Order: sequence, then C-alpha cells, then structure tokens
Amino acid sequence: MTDRLSIALAQINPTAGDLTANAGLIRAARAQAEARGADLVICPAGALSGAPLLDLAALPAFLDAVEETVRVLADVTADGGPALLVGAPWREGKGRHNAALLLDGGKLAAVRFQAVTDAGEIGAPEDDRFDNGPMPGPVNVRGVRIGLLIGDDLATGDVAETLAESGAELLVAMLAGPFAPGRADERVQAAVARVVEGGLPLVAVNLVGAQEERVFDGGSFALAPSGRLVAQAPLFAEHLLLTRWERGADDSWDSSEAETIAPAEGTEALYTALMLGLHDAVTKSGAPGVVVGLTGGLDSALVAALAVDALGPERVLAVRAPLPAGEAGASADGLADSLADTAEVVELLGCRLDNVALAPVLKAADSLLAPAFAGRESAAAADRLHARLRGATLAVLAERMGALLLSTADRTDRLLGLAMDEAGCGYAVLSDMPKTAVLELARWRNANQPAGSRGPAGRVVPERVLARRLKAETPAGLPPVEALDDLLAGLLDGGLSPADLAGRGHAAETVETVWRLVVQAEAGRRRVPPGPRISRRSVARLRRFPIAGGFIDLM
Repeated sequence: MTDRLSIALAQINPTAGDLTANAGLIRAARAQAEARGADLVICPAGALSGAPLLDLAALPAFLDAVEETVRVLADVTADGGPALLVGAPWREGKGRHNAALLLDGGKLAAVRFQAVTDAGEIGAPEDDRFDNGPMPGPVNVRGVRIGLLIGDDLATGDVAETLAESGAELLVAMLAGPFAPGRADERVQAAVARVVEGGLPLVAVNLVGAQEERVFDGGSFALAPSGRLVAQAPLFAEHLLLTRWERGADDSWDSSEAETIAPAEGTEALYTALMLGLHDAVTKSGAPGVVVGLTGGLDSALVAALAVDALGPERVLAVRAPLPAGEAGASADGLADSLADTAEVVELLGCRLDNVALAPVLKAADSLLAPAFAGRESAAAADRLHARLRGATLAVLAERMGALLLSTADRTDRLLGLAMDEAGCGYAVLSDMPKTAVLELARWRNANQPAGSRGPAGRVVPERVLARRLKAETPAGLPPVEALDDLLAGLLDGGLSPADLAGRGHAAETVETVWRLVVQAEAGRRRVPPGPRISRRSVARLRRFPIAGGFIDLM
C-alpha cells in the first residue's frame, strides 16, 4: 500500500475514429507525465476513439481495431512507468459500452463501464448510444482503490455511492462533456455534490476539441475531500494537469494546492468555443484553409475574424463577390459602402482578398430565364437565384483550392429560411448564434484578443459595419432583431404558447408569421452544413417538423 500518488490529468484533443493518431497523443501525454513523476495518467472518456462516434461505435471492424490498439497501447506500460486509464468503446457479449480501461504492467488490468446514460450531457454527448453497464466496483492502481465515474455517471449520486460502499478511496471522473454556457460550472458542481455525499476526493478529466457539432471544452479539475478546488486546467486547450495526493493518518487522501487556471466565461467562452470548433473542423478534415465570402455585413465580417483567429491570416481567403446595385433593394451608395467595408475588414485582419465579378454571370442567367419569368412577379425569385449563384461560385472557388467554404448565416436566418447561399458550404460557424449574439461577439472581439488567437490584437470589425447592423431592418412582417430573437427563443427553446408569447409583448399576427416561416424552412434546414453547437440545443436538433406538413396555423 502506498501513501503517495501522483495523478496526471491528460486533457487531449483526439480525432473521432483515428485510433493511431489518438494512441500517439496518449503515449505523448504519458511520456510527459512520466518525466514529471506521475504514477497514473488519466485520459478522458473516448480518448482513444474520439467522440462522438455516432454509428461508428456499432461497426464490428472498428471495435476490432479498438481492441488491437488497446493491446498495443498496453504493451507500452510494461516499462514500469505510469499506469494508464483510457476511455474507449468496448464490447462485452452483445453489449456495447462506454468504457474505462486500466492499462498497467503491460496488460489490460481492469475494465469498467458507464452505468448511467442520458443524464443531461454533463459528461458524455447524447449522440453516442451505449448500453448501460452494471454498477461498478473500484479498481486497484498501485495499491489504491479508485472508483471510476464514466461520462454521465458523474451526474447522479448512485454510482459514486456504490463505489464508496465498495471501498473506493478516491474517485476519478472520465468525461467527454460538450460545451454550453454554464455547463463547465455544472460539471464542477456535480463533482462537489459527489464529494460531499461520500467524503472522497475526486479528479475529473474532460475531453477538449471539436468534432461534428460538438465542442468539448476541457476544464479538467481536482477536488479535495472537503470539496475544495485544488487544481483546474484551462478551457478549450490541450493541457497536462499534475496533482499530488497523500494518505493521512485516518487513511483519507488529500492534495495540496496545484495549478489552477480560471476558466473563460460569458462572451469570451462563446467566442473561444466557436474558434475551437472552426479550427478543428478545418484541421481534422485536412483542408489547407478556408474561403469566406465577404458582403460588407456583420455576419461575414465576424466569420472572417473567427477564421483568422482560429487558423491565422495565411490560411484565410476572403472573396468579395458583390451582387449588383438594385439586388434586394440595395442602392449604389450602399454597394459602394459595402465594398469599402470589406476592404477595411481585410486590412484589419491581414488576410488575402480576391474579387469576383458576378455581373456577367447574373446577366446571363437573367437572360436565360427571362421567358420563364415573363408576365410574372419575378423580383424575389431573381434575388434568390442571384444569391444561389453567388454561393455556387464561392463553392467552386473553394473546391478548386481544396479549402472549406464557410457559411456566414446565423441561427436567426437559418430558422426563418433566409440563408439562401449555403449550398456548397462546408462549415457554418454562426449556425447556433442568434443575430443579437453575433453583435455582442463582434463588440467583444473588437475590445479583446482571445487566448490562442492567431489573429491581430485590437479592432477587427469596422465600426460602420456595427452601426449598419444596429440600423438594419428585418424583412417585411417581422419585428426588430431583438424582439425577433426573443420570439424565436420563446417559441422554440422555451416551448411557450401563443398566450405566453403575447405576455412577452409579441403580437399574435407576428407569432403566426414567424411560425409559418419556421415550418416552411424545415426542408432547407436539413440541407445546411454542420456548425458548432454552443447552446443547449442546436438548430438541427432545436425542433424537427414534418417537411410539407399540414400543421401551419399555430393559433
């Protein structure tokens, strides 16, 4: 039995399905931890496989490859160095589980399964449907009985209580908890509750990085038996956090204060989550960079700023492909202002700018379709056609470069079906951000430079672009932006009734108009590119309505 134990929390950023690369990350973390004197290295849930796995977790060939990779990784621990706790999917009989694997002495020494699922994404993404495992007992690591909480096991007291009653001396939470505002604090509070209930110290390591719609925010931490925070890793960055524990005279374990990095909060956390989501979407896809179509509007300016912050200006190509004056009511003066604003955005960010002349293409399309439009009200259809041609042109340009085309549509436009040029886009960084939040993010970025930014300090969005957003009018029949976002949040996020919405100041006819637009846009929303989920629900999962359904009248 030992009286001292050094535990390293390896907050790593794996890629879903890339077992070889992920095993390399784990080996590198173990080597670094060994150099710092660690006895045990703990990796997050899904560290070996990446997360979310979706249907990959049910593919027998993939699970075979996981088992082979685990065997090779276990061989590494035959050198007498630190033991490894690694998260991975694992088969047992007909079951498929979210597992914690103890690798020590050159072998797979123990396996434990997640016992609780669907507990609110405290510690695991809802996309991966694993089978529940039995209530676990502790595992023995260098003479210390450690209780393992995997994924959402942390969210309930049942598993921790079972472990304490089975003789666990210290709790370890292996998490793959996705970001949403306030969720990092929820994980810490859930861990504090487990410590207070059982009187056992707890260390928690959380996945970091982005995959699919998920942004995993890290923030690994350690709690003393009193619930006191003794160590914390940063959010949104890979990190190795070393904690040292000692057994007291009463056989309980405690830790002195270690490295503690205050987490990002509020708008800073939102911006950094979007930046990480964009960075990993590009780098994990192998794309050399991104293309952003600048319009002179706030959404495209903010997307360009996020891209430069995430990737560096050398990997961002801004393209100015303006629609001619007269499009959607745009004046010649307005077009000149937009061109000047896009030039200023590029100058502030330091990225490259290309110009594409769309007028000949649009003129040819109008001439081709003139017979079909004859005698009909064609202005709106022509505007939609032009927007789609612009989007297709940008998509071809990105494809020729091997780059990822970024959508500049925000959540509000997506919900209402106002994002017309997303065809061919590979990633939609603002897809879960309402218009009001886009403005807040731009103002914050002009006054701050986020941690890990590869972009410039200082202002990145011209003041005239911000001023234009404040004066921008919504389409006919829709309320101002602040009221519109409040209505959408109440109708879709809050599930409020028309009477409830009327109590919040929304006219019945406005509610009806917005509802009809949301329902009619369902088919379009199912075709849009993925983007980072940074709210409790994503646009894609916010609500799903029947395409061409018959329930239109909300009142």
